[in-house]
Amino acid sequence: MNQYFDNNKNLESNMQENKVKVLDTEFYMYTDNGVFNKKGLDFGTRVLLENLDIENKNSFLDVGCGCGPIGMYILLNKPDSVVDMIDVNNRAIKLTKMGLKKNHISGEVFNSDAYQNVEGRYDMIITNPPIHAGKQKIYKIVREAKSHLNKDGEVWIVIRKDQGAATLIKDNSDLFQFEVIDKIKGFWIIKGCLI
Repeated sequence: MNQYFDNNKNLESNMQENKVKVLDTEFYMYTDNGVFNKKGLDFGTRVLLENLDIENKNSFLDVGCGCGPIGMYILLNKPDSVVDMIDVNNRAIKLTKMGLKKNHISGEVFNSDAYQNVEGRYDMIITNPPIHAGKQKIYKIVREAKSHLNKDGEVWIVIRKDQGAATLIKDNSDLFQFEVIDKIKGFWIIKGCLI
């Protein structure tokens, strides 16, 4: 079985254009087979965006951007901010670039396995982590965020309770002071501030 963090060049394409509305923000995103969100904006990402507090932040990194809804939402609400979006899936990167063009916004999109190709520091790192990549990969994304955050930086995560939300908080509380911002339909929206 292929996962959305694989680069399967032989996977048949079924690209779709989706119009999305999150709170008062409307935008287009492109979805396809082999990419997370292939049926449109998933509920976890929607709840994350509805809770995301970006007001006093100016630079953002979306780790595992998929089709790009998180980065596009931020750019539409804070057009002067720096937004970088990364994914290991080349099809996801292509779809995100198409979405940016369709929405007449610009951000940086590039291939990176977690922070492998990331050089900058950010006010906020956001992730809907690739659960099926395993706990080790999720913890790598959370723990290594520390090296890519500015002094008062925050990491924001959406993860289901039954996929280890409470354990993630407990196991990574040596690096971050966590706050559960919202719990809805099994999804936890978690904010982590550097200790």
